[in-house]
Amino acid sequence: MHKFSVITLTIKKMSLFSNLLNLHSANKPLEDFFTEIVAYFFSLNQDILLDWLKHHSIISDDNYSNIKISTQQEHKGLETHTEDSRFDIVVELSTGLSTDVIFIESKIGSTELPGQLKKYAEILSNLPNVKNRILIYITRDYEPKDETKILPLNLYSKVNFYQLRWYQFYNQLQKHTTDILAKEILIFMRRNQMYYTNQFSSVDLLTMVNFNKTLNLMESTLNYEVQEKFRLAFGGVIKGAASRTQWKWHSRYIIYTRFSGENFWCGLGYFNLNPDNLTEYPYLGICLEVSPGFEKRQKIIESMKRIINDKPDIWVPESLTILPTWSAIFYRKSLQEFLSEKDQLSAIKNFFLKSIDELKNIQPYFDFPWKGISIEATTEADKEE
Repeated sequence: MHKFSVITLTIKKMSLFSNLLNLHSANKPLEDFFTEIVAYFFSLNQDILLDWLKHHSIISDDNYSNIKISTQQEHKGLETHTEDSRFDIVVELSTGLSTDVIFIESKIGSTELPGQLKKYAEILSNLPNVKNRILIYITRDYEPKDETKILPLNLYSKVNFYQLRWYQFYNQLQKHTTDILAKEILIFMRRNQMYYTNQFSSVDLLTMVNFNKTLNLMESTLNYEVQEKFRLAFGGVIKGAASRTQWKWHSRYIIYTRFSGENFWCGLGYFNLNPDNLTEYPYLGICLEVSPGFEKRQKIIESMKRIINDKPDIWVPESLTILPTWSAIFYRKSLQEFLSEKDQLSAIKNFFLKSIDELKNIQPYFDFPWKGISIEATTEADKEE
C-alpha cells in the first residue's frame, strides 16, 4: 500500500487565506490551496471530519483509534493506466484491526478529467489490507455523475462512490463559527462562491423580488449631496458601476476614491452585506484601508494606531498588524441602530455626511497627500481591488 504522510503545517500559515492566495507568485492554485486548508482543518478537528462523513452516511460510526490525512500524494498508476495519479486528499481511518481509506477529489472551477474518477476507483480497489474503499467527488458547481461509468460491475462491490457539493460542507461548518480557523474558511468559501446551492430558497426569492427597492433605498442615501461632499473632501470619487461591482465582489455598496492607485483608499456606504448569518446586520459608515504591499504601509499603520488610541470610542480597527493583509479603520454604526428612526433614510444620509467630517478630522495624523482619483470605474479594476 502506498505510504501517505501526515500534514505538518502550522496554524499561522492557514489564516487570512484570500490574502495569502493573492500573494502567490504563480498562477493562483485555488483548488490546491483550498485542499490544503480543508485537510489541515480536518487534521486539527478530526471530530468535525467524522461528523461530516457520518452526516452523509459515508461512515456509520467513529470508532477509530487513528486518523491520517494527506494531500497531493502521488500513486503509481496500474498497468492499464497511461500515467500516475495524484489525489487531492487521502483519509485513512484505522480501528487497530481494520483500515478504511477515502480518496477525496475536489473541484472548484474545473471539472473531472476524462476517466479520472474511474481510474481513482481502480486504484482504490487494488489497495491491500483495506476494509472499506470510498471515493468522494466534491464540487463547487453542479456536475452530476453517472455512477455506472465510474464503478463498472468489476468495481461496484469494492468501492463506494459519493458525490457532494461544497455548499453542503459550508452549511455544516457554520455550526463551528466560534473556531477561528473555521471562520476564515467560511469567509474564503463565500469569496469564491462555494456556498451556493442549486436551488432558490425562500430568502433568495424574497431578495430577488425586493432587490431593486433595496438598491434604490441605498442609492438615495448616497445621493449627489453626499457624493459631492465626499469629492470635495478627498479630491475624487470613482464613477460608473463601482458600487454594484463592489457589492458583487466585496459584499459592500459604497462610493470610494483611491489615494495611491489601489494601495490606499477610502470608501463610504454599506458594508458586510453578506453576513455570516441572518441575525447579523450590515453596518454603514466610512472606511480607510491600506494594502499589504504598499511601500508606505508601516507609516500608515502607525498613524491608524494613534487614531485608535486617541479616539477609541469613534474609530474601529481591523487587522492593524504586520501580517500580509489589508488593514483598515472604520467609523461606523450597525444598520440596526437606524431602524427605530422615523425617517431612516434621512438619518442614514446625515450619518454619511458626519462620517466624511470624521475622516477629514483625522487627516492631520497622516503624512500623506489626500488627493483622490476621479475616474470611470471598470469591472476588471474593481475585481482586482
